[in-house]
Amino acid sequence: MEKIFIFDTTLRDGEQTPGVSLNAKEKLEIAKSLEKLGVDVIEAGFPMASKGDFEGVKLIALNIKNSIVNALARANKEDIDRAYEAIKYANKKRIHTFLATSDIHMKYKLKMTREEVLERVYKMVSYAKTLVDDVEFSPEDGSRTEKEFLYKVLETAIKAGATVLNIPDTVGYSTPDEFGGLIKGIKENVKGIENVIISVHCHNDLGMAVSNSLAAITAGARQVECAVNGLGERAGNAALEEICMAIETRKDIYGFKTDINTEKIYRVSSLVSYFTGINVQPNKAIVGANAFSHESGIHQHGVLEKRETYEIMTPESVGFKTNNMVLGKHSGKHAFSEHLKELGYDLSEEKVVETFTKFKELADKKKEVSDKDIEALINDSSIKTEDRYKLISFNVSTGNNVSSMANVKIELGDGIIEEAACGDGPVNAIFNAIERATKTEYTLIDYKLKSISSGTDALGEVTVKLKREDRKVLGRGVSTDVIEASANAYMNALNK
Repeated sequence: MEKIFIFDTTLRDGEQTPGVSLNAKEKLEIAKSLEKLGVDVIEAGFPMASKGDFEGVKLIALNIKNSIVNALARANKEDIDRAYEAIKYANKKRIHTFLATSDIHMKYKLKMTREEVLERVYKMVSYAKTLVDDVEFSPEDGSRTEKEFLYKVLETAIKAGATVLNIPDTVGYSTPDEFGGLIKGIKENVKGIENVIISVHCHNDLGMAVSNSLAAITAGARQVECAVNGLGERAGNAALEEICMAIETRKDIYGFKTDINTEKIYRVSSLVSYFTGINVQPNKAIVGANAFSHESGIHQHGVLEKRETYEIMTPESVGFKTNNMVLGKHSGKHAFSEHLKELGYDLSEEKVVETFTKFKELADKKKEVSDKDIEALINDSSIKTEDRYKLISFNVSTGNNVSSMANVKIELGDGIIEEAACGDGPVNAIFNAIERATKTEYTLIDYKLKSISSGTDALGEVTVKLKREDRKVLGRGVSTDVIEASANAYMNALNK
């Protein structure tokens, strides 16, 4: 079977999802999980976009050994130099440069002629080639580019030394037959195309990103650019988990393989959801909470008699765990450690001990700790901040006919600060008290609360987003007490 290369853009295009902002440590944690997943290329970011993006890409380049680390750059020397500076220490590195080629983009955005575009493509791909051996070029808005001109652009990039040509459906306008035909036309009409890898990058504006990507590989593309949970600009990108499981499940149709360890898909999906604050919809294909759930009596009966009646893949094949091993306060570290391995986690001994301590604390509050609870505990401790402020204790009083009041004790350096404040409800009161104690002033622009598991003792996860001037920071907190989870989330954001 021929291999399809999986190019993950979660950390670049995925981070362009409205409301998403990842710091360098969070990016590295996701990159490590993508490497374990078996992703061929990790697009680590757009180094020219900001200092933070540059540092994130550089950190990934220094730590990732097996996957290619890719940096995006516009087709200009400054961007390409910045991209190279970020990835130059990577074991395997690639520069991905792009320039718009559709008439509408050239006229209104670039204000360049076709001849100027061709000249720029040749110069910038050639220049990138002097820095790295592996150069990818994308004609932005390729699916809306006049075909004969697109062929010329691609031939120019090949002559300049490109090793990968990526055809983007930038605005998600194509249909599967149309996009597959575009790739077929490129295969038949571009000189030298047999010497490079054809890649595709499909957006989901019409809900056809995955279908277009699959049509493209059938027509000759051998790399698919996608993002975990389908994250990305506007309606997002082709979803990595859907692409990979379609290829895996329908080998009879596609006849291809990938190097993705599919049993780690759910783990990576959960990690990305946690760090980005973008929840996975329950009915999401492959990784949604309902993906392997059956409520209809007819369906339940069928699955019990023969799983294949209503399940075309097993939950275990993507990392869901079906057995119901009960873990509680009497469970030992060895059983807990083995259970973590079954869930797909490969943690250091230090991390196991740290998570086990948190597990025992939670088990004292809950009769039964679910796999989702454990997953939340691991995610909560994955990225540690430099804690300038530490919440020592809090007290809240509230009622339907009185103003809510909160008292907090916060450690700052060698001292303890105690403050109180009122608010419109207990969460607002404790946020006001924290703000007063820390003498900080931020605008709360988002607050989300979700239940990790079910029952009255469910673990709650709170995500807050704070803003001051142009800076936005995401904070998270987990607890069986939603007020405590809220306070921890606010403190987490402040420390960031």
